[in-house]
Order: sequence, then structure tokens, then C-alpha cells
Amino acid sequence: MSGPRPSVPRGPRDREPMPEKQRKNRINEEIRVPEVRVVDEEGVMLGVMQTREAIELAYEREKDLVEIAQQAVPPVCKIIDYGKFAYEQQKREKLAKKAQHHAQLKEVRFKWRTDTHDFDFKTRHAREFLGEGHKVKATVMFKGREIMHQEIGLALLERFVATLEDCSRIDQPIHPEGRTLSVILAPDKVGKKPKKEKSSDEE
Repeated sequence: MSGPRPSVPRGPRDREPMPEKQRKNRINEEIRVPEVRVVDEEGVMLGVMQTREAIELAYEREKDLVEIAQQAVPPVCKIIDYGKFAYEQQKREKLAKKAQHHAQLKEVRFKWRTDTHDFDFKTRHAREFLGEGHKVKATVMFKGREIMHQEIGLALLERFVATLEDCSRIDQPIHPEGRTLSVILAPDKVGKKPKKEKSSDEE
């Protein structure tokens, strides 16, 4: 007669998972609530079932029962290979940290009267910064009595925003900072298609 299943958490392949203290999610026998809502490895909702029944189902499929939403009532668990789950989780966290570490605030500066060549040159640089995942701060500087002509700087920044609207979103709208006007753009993760110019046939 076989004895009861050991209380030490283990997967169906008799491998030892990392210690409980090092894990962010409870698995298998560590899940001690009476009922859980179960999702299978394909993302199909299996519904609420007894925790022991869910663990046995996971073992039958040579997977683990992993708690992914502890605060839910009842907690949500997923039938999945925990090793694969932990690897994908660590991978996402590393990518997030890398993006956060490398993202910077780049700045391009304009004079209140900027010619077309200078505007296009700096806008191209801003587009490159956005493509690399950086935020871009565009600043128009005023000296002396130039501050009386803020409407010119405002129009320039509005033109700057419009030129880059296909690859960015406004992070901070146009606002005054002392003797400057500024706007901050952030990369648009989704991205928008550039506006198509109407052809002569469409007019």
C-alpha cells in the first residue's frame, strides 16, 4: 500500500523546484486554500475546483499548479510548467529593468526663430532618440525682449509635435519654464502609421 503524497512541493517529474522563499508564486501543495479558479496551459478557463483536485489534474498533465492571482476570490491558478513560467517571468523583469535603466531624457533646443534646415535637422535627431526608446524634451529659448513673442515658440513646438506624432505621444504638454517653452514626447510603443497625403485622384 503506497503512502500519502509527500508534503514537500514537487512537480510530476520528481524535480526539486527552487526554495519557497525564492519564489514569487506558490505552487502545488504550497497552495493551501480549499478552492481555486483554474486556467489551463492554453489559457482556457476550467472554472472553480477543489485545490487537491486541481493539483492532481496538473500532475496528470505533467505540469505544476501555479498561483498567479493570490488576491482574487478564489485565487487564480494556472496549470503550467513552473520552470518555464519562472524563466519567462525573469526574462520579462530583466527586459523591463534594462529598458528602465537605459531610457534617458534627451533634449533638443530651438531658438525662437529657427530656420527650416535647423528645425528638420533637430527633428530627425529627436526621431532617432524616440526610436531608441528615449523621451525627448524640446525647448524653445527666449532672450531679452524675445519673451514677448512666445506665440512664435508655441507654433514651433506645435509643429514639432505634429511632425513626430507618427512615432510618439505627448508625455508633458507644452508649458513655460522661466524664459523657455518646453514639451516632452515619449516613444509610442504601439506606433501610428504616418499620414498619407491625398493623391490628385482623391481630390
